Amino acid sequence: MLAVGVDIIEVERLTRGLARFGDRFCDRFFTPREQEQCARRPASLAGRFAVKEAVGKALGTGIGDIGWKEIEIVNDERGRPVLTLHGAAAELAGARGLNEWAISLAHTATHAVGMAVATQSSPNHAAGAEDNNG
Repeated sequence: MLAVGVDIIEVERLTRGLARFGDRFCDRFFTPREQEQCARRPASLAGRFAVKEAVGKALGTGIGDIGWKEIEIVNDERGRPVLTLHGAAAELAGARGLNEWAISLAHTATHAVGMAVATQSSPNHAAGAEDNNG
């Protein structure tokens, strides 16, 4: 099985949310680690937001059945975005057999895009969804 999701968002949406709601806005959509790495930079947050939407689409549910913070995107030591699924998102991915993930994000001053691709690994290579990095 192969599942793909893609999303694009205007950075201005995140800028307005931060200006209007501040920490409440960040706390609703982003984990503490994501917030720390992005340091409230709207373009960086928008990239993660777009990947979260893309992961929801790849799971076939959108965000409705899973929480925003159950999809976490943080950078590794080399700056590569890494996906970790928690809670209902991890359970749903496991139930669908989606245990290999690759993600990508990019942004300009005005837009951010996120992509997620998920596959089933061979039975010899299966790993829990929470351990999969993109």
